[in-house]
This record gives sequence, C-alpha cells and structure tokens, in this order.
Amino acid sequence: MNDLDLLSRLAVSLSIGLLVGLERGWQTREEEPHLRAAGLRTFALTGLLGGICGAAAAALSAPLVIGLGFLGFAFAFTTFHALEARASRNFSATSAVAGLLTFVLGTYAIIGSVPVAAAGAVAMTLLLALREPLHRWVQALSWTEIRAVLTLLAMTFLLLPILPDRSVDPWGALNPARIWMLTIFIAALSFGGYVAIKALGDRLGVLIAAVAGAMASSTATTLTLARLGCERPHSAGLIAAGILIAGVVMTARIIIVVSVIDRDLLFSIAPELAVLSVVLVAFAVVLLFRNRAAEKTELKLSNPLQLGAAMKMAGFIALILIASVLMRQVLGNAGILALAAVSGLADVDAISISMAELASRPGGRGVAGQAILIAVSVNTAVKAAMALWVGRRPVGIPVVAASVLAVVTMAVTAVLF
Repeated sequence: MNDLDLLSRLAVSLSIGLLVGLERGWQTREEEPHLRAAGLRTFALTGLLGGICGAAAAALSAPLVIGLGFLGFAFAFTTFHALEARASRNFSATSAVAGLLTFVLGTYAIIGSVPVAAAGAVAMTLLLALREPLHRWVQALSWTEIRAVLTLLAMTFLLLPILPDRSVDPWGALNPARIWMLTIFIAALSFGGYVAIKALGDRLGVLIAAVAGAMASSTATTLTLARLGCERPHSAGLIAAGILIAGVVMTARIIIVVSVIDRDLLFSIAPELAVLSVVLVAFAVVLLFRNRAAEKTELKLSNPLQLGAAMKMAGFIALILIASVLMRQVLGNAGILALAAVSGLADVDAISISMAELASRPGGRGVAGQAILIAVSVNTAVKAAMALWVGRRPVGIPVVAASVLAVVTMAVTAVLF
C-alpha cells in the first residue's frame, strides 16, 4: 500500500481507539484522575498501537510482529487493570477485553477490511454503552425462558443437518428442513416482541406496548387491550388506537415473512397492504389527538420459543401447506381462498408462509396474493368484532369503523391493481 492509503488506515485505527475510549472515559468520568488504568487517551493509543504493529508486520512481511506486539500489550494492559481492580475492588473484565479488542481492530484496519474493522468498533461501543439496558433485559427473563431458547437452538442445529431438504409427500408440498427453518424465523420474530414486553411492558404506554405485543400476536394483543378498555372507559380512544396500531404491525410481519420467501409476491400485494396500513394509522392518529391520557399495561403472552409452541407452529404450517395443495386440486383456486378465509380467523402467519411457498409453483402467484389479502381481511374483521364484544362500544366502534374502511379500501385497491 502507498503512504496515503497507510495514513488513512492508521487514521481509522486511531478513530477506533478514540470511539471506544470516549465511551470508556465517559463511564469512568467521576473517578479520580490517575486512578484508572485506561481512559480516552489510553484507548486511542491502543488503537494506534495496533495499527502501527499491523503496518510494521506488513512492511517487514513478518506476521510474528503482530503476535509479539499483542502479547506485550496484553501483558501490560491486563497488569494495570489487575492493579486497579485490586485497589477499587471492581473485578469486571469488560474494560480489559475492550482494550484487547481495540488493539486487534486497530491492527485489522491496516491488514484487513477497513469497513469491517470500523463496524466491529461500532458494535463493541454499542455493547459497552448499553450495559444497563442489557442487564435489565437479562434480568427480565426467567430461567425457563432462557432454557426454551437454548433448547430450540439445540434442536435446530441438531435437526437441520438430518432433516431432508426435499419434498417428502406425494403432492410435493412438505419440505421438512424448510418448514422448520420458517418456524424458527416466525418464532424468533415473535420472541423479539415477547422480550420487549417482558423487559419494558410495565413501563410503557399502550401504543408502544401494542407494537411490542403485536410482534408476538396481534390477536392476543387486541384481546388484552380490549379488556383494558372495558376496565378503563375514560381511555377508550387511546386503547382503540393501540388496537389499530397492532393491526399495522400485523401487516409489517406479513411483509417481512413474504419478502424472505418470495419477493415477487410481496410486490403484488404491497399496494393493498400499504393502503390498509395507512387507513389504520390515520384513524389511530385521530384517536390519539382526541385522547392523550397516559396509560400503562402489561401484556401477558406465552413464550413463543417454547419447544411445544414451535412444534405446533411447524405442524400448523405443514397442515396449511398440505391443505392448500389438496384444496387447489379438488376445488381449484376457490378452495385455496376458502382455506385462507378460515385460517384468517385465528392467524395470518401460517397462511402467509404457505401462500408464499405456493407462489413459486406455476400459476400460483396470483391466487397466493389473493389468499393472503383475504386472510388479512378476515383477521382484521375478527379483531374488530373482538374489540366491540370485549371492549364494548367506546373501544369497539372506532376500531370497527377503521377496520371496515381499511378492508373496503384494500379491496378497491386490489380491484384497481
């Protein structure tokens, strides 16, 4: 590399150290000067030292320089941290590990990819800065939930290598490996909302709780909010807005799922889903302006990463896949649309996955898009009826009005497109 390229890479090494040092220095800003092992300047010099070692190794064609430099730095850095820990009785190894990683990233900025080194530094700084939130999130999870995650990961890595990655049924609909991977994808997506509820649910307002809850289940979220609306009629408008936002999150889940499996199918249904979302959001905004009262709620949902829940989801997906193929053979496209309507009474994930798989078959994309839109319409109507029945008129009437207009507008858009 020429001198200009080397100088620019050394600047990146120094910047990596400055970035990490800024965060570490801010965290220890209240400590007395000269009583901490490393701060802003030390981390900046660490990044630059790693870059110099990398440059020397490249110039001398001697990779051993990097190893010797790292060992010498690691010995000095950890020794000073050990002395600091003994004096302050703070035995956290985070800063020591951060210093070692800063050296390595500074070196990699010289001998490897600059964007990768910079991305590693940003990721490390975020992890360091999010110490308190990460600890709260971990504390909010029980051992049962952590064990469910570990069990499912183990089952995934143990099962995937032996599951056949081909159709195993006479109709060519069931691919065990693909079904299991889709199940894990849905469970992971739902678990994101579940963790948000566990960590933040009792401290968030209705709207943010609705978003987090709908990541796990928009139907369950609607039921919880409707019950809350029945108990607190003075906040009916705010709660109705939360139910509508949960419906918007449902469409976002569909977009994510379909885009992963068949992007062309997504393009065919995107206008209708966008129109539905816009109408629901517009009603939600109006309701928010009319009722700004602060409410808090805790959404109680089951852990979506329990092995039993994952197996049920896999079975449901397999059942819908088989049923869609058989219904199409027996009743044609009308059978698939009827199946979509029935599936939408409870859930839209399984039918969305099944239809995205069907779209890859000859002539399947058109009916697959129609089936997803029918399932969305039915599910939206079911949640509106649930809001009216459980939440009573103050909650139900705005939700029903918004849902009817959204579904009608979506149907008109489907006809026009």
